[in-house]
Amino acid sequence: MGQVSASSSVVVTADPTRTLDAIADYESVRPRILSSHYRDYKVVEGGKGAGTVVDWTLDATEKRSRNVHATISVSDSMVTERDSNSTMVTTWTVTPQGEGSLVTTRTSWKGAGGIGGIFEGIFAPLGLKKIQAEVLENLKEALA
Repeated sequence: MGQVSASSSVVVTADPTRTLDAIADYESVRPRILSSHYRDYKVVEGGKGAGTVVDWTLDATEKRSRNVHATISVSDSMVTERDSNSTMVTTWTVTPQGEGSLVTTRTSWKGAGGIGGIFEGIFAPLGLKKIQAEVLENLKEALA
């Protein structure tokens, strides 16, 4: 069982503070930027910033779904989502980039063992990167 991860980045025109605030807004911004791969999204607790708890189902493929129950933590430049249903952790890191910000999202989890784990390690990151890119592009548009 190895570590599996995928990451994607985008440059947005908003400054880092505004960008981080938008990423940590699970009440109004997050539902608008999610791709069609997300369903049953709901805020369980809080809604903005640290301590927020959110549920959703991620349809990674037609046959592969994951129910996520994420608890949110926030630092000066990072929002972290920890799924209590699995080992999955997603980070959103924001750094200054010219007049705007560079946003990098990275999702990692402990993969399956055996042959299934080999295929997961190869194909899951490719699919997840496409999902991440779509969400990041939606974030870029929301902050424009």
